[in-house]
Amino acid sequence: MPIPKRIVPVRHGDARGWFTESYSKRRLADAGITDDFVQDNHSFSAAKGTLRGLHFQSPPHAQAKLVRCLVGAIWDVAVDLRNGSPTYGKWVAAELTAAGGEQLYVPVGFAHGFLTLTGNAEVAYKTSDYYAPECDGGLAWDDPDFAIPWPLDGQQPQLSGKDAAQPRLAEFDSPFAYDGIPMVELD
Repeated sequence: MPIPKRIVPVRHGDARGWFTESYSKRRLADAGITDDFVQDNHSFSAAKGTLRGLHFQSPPHAQAKLVRCLVGAIWDVAVDLRNGSPTYGKWVAAELTAAGGEQLYVPVGFAHGFLTLTGNAEVAYKTSDYYAPECDGGLAWDDPDFAIPWPLDGQQPQLSGKDAAQPRLAEFDSPFAYDGIPMVELD
């Protein structure tokens, strides 16, 4: 199982604008990402400060995700939930922007969430399994065990009712096994 990775596809620009391959199975395989992505999701958040997460899907329908911001900017987070991992409960984050085209790969065994840094933000992500409501899970975005410094500038985030009521890590029995690959800081 791979670890979270920040990916920046090459953009080829000229006077008209730019072109990029936003997804290349071969390029990702060269980076060690071999998931078979089967579903594309697209979200729109009207307000700056909208927080979605921390979400995951449990086995047998666990999902890896490849996330990018189509409009605006987000702060994207992946949290290690692999039992036995030396980085269990630790997180990595990256700013993803439409202007820069950055992507974050979130493998199976990691919770995912993001905060919109702009209004009218649109996020698209590929998943390696279909949505399965019986496997849907989440954890509290503000769990002190994670101590994620969400860039909220002193404001409260806009949350769904579901995200406001997620359990804490201490109440969570992880179904994800550590594969021997420790999480590292993002490039």
